[in-house]
Amino acid sequence: MELDVLLAWCHNQTAQGAHPAAEGVGRDMGNQEAGAAERLRYGIAEWYGRSFVNLTGDDRRSLAALQGRPREERPPNPCLSRGGSVPCTKAGGVCSIRLYQLSSGPQGARVAPAHLGELVTMCPYRFEESDVMFKWVGEEMLDDANPLVVSQVKFLERYGAGAGGAQGGPGGAGVGRIDNVLVRPTRGPMAWCALEIQAVHFSGSGMAGEFRAIGDFQGEGLPFPVGIRRPDYRSSGPKRLLPQLEIKVPTLRRWGKRMAVVVDEGFFSALGEMERVAHISNSDIAWFVMRYDEAKREAKLKPGFVHFTTLEHAVVGLTAGRPVTLEIFEDRIREKLRTVGR
Repeated sequence: MELDVLLAWCHNQTAQGAHPAAEGVGRDMGNQEAGAAERLRYGIAEWYGRSFVNLTGDDRRSLAALQGRPREERPPNPCLSRGGSVPCTKAGGVCSIRLYQLSSGPQGARVAPAHLGELVTMCPYRFEESDVMFKWVGEEMLDDANPLVVSQVKFLERYGAGAGGAQGGPGGAGVGRIDNVLVRPTRGPMAWCALEIQAVHFSGSGMAGEFRAIGDFQGEGLPFPVGIRRPDYRSSGPKRLLPQLEIKVPTLRRWGKRMAVVVDEGFFSALGEMERVAHISNSDIAWFVMRYDEAKREAKLKPGFVHFTTLEHAVVGLTAGRPVTLEIFEDRIREKLRTVGR
């Protein structure tokens, strides 16, 4: 019964542009829904490439203890998504998060049921696991599953700079390079496509308190997250990804090239509806949506589906939202007024 309540509420939240376990959870809900949802929080799903659920209590406490040391004194942990040959560069080492549900028993927490507990990718390097992403994009875009990959290629230059000059552009901080360019390794005219990777940022409580709580946890099972946080798709999509697409795709389109964008299933499902074009030849952007397979001890990325669209339709999907009802909006005004004492 509780699962049905959670699924129904989360469906309604998604339709309103909200997200499960957002801050202020319990608002606009019935008592039964609020009771179920307030026991949902986002916590670590993968830590330094390892499943948080399958780590032992000692392993979790050991990793938590590392976070209390000055960063320069921490021993390097390998980035498993990149084959383990390079160290992890993400502060705290959290690759992904997921929704946990507070358990009524002594186990502490459990992974939220059904699709609610799916992994949410926090680190863009997580997508590089076993080159699955590159092979899939290469096969779909270039008819070659083994493309050459060139990273961080300069795309914008300052006005007045000659060819190969300074990277940048008017208001172009952070969009001066293309994440990856995939090239078909053949002689003759160069065949290539651009590739952008978009993970998600989170809003709410930082991880420092989480690390301390994990280090102190001595119970059986999983510690329930102490902080309230949520994936911030609004910040990651319209505020970060959209400006990059609006600046880069028009030039790529003039060149007769296309942009591939890699996201996970949670990110794509949080977007507004984007009209699909039937064939790659009519598209500007190809969305490559990755899924996680947790059939084994560690989660593995696998291809999900490709969604071809135009830049204009992508802008609609990244910015569109469904307005709430007048009643809900005015309730939110009253809540804000209460917080300022009026």
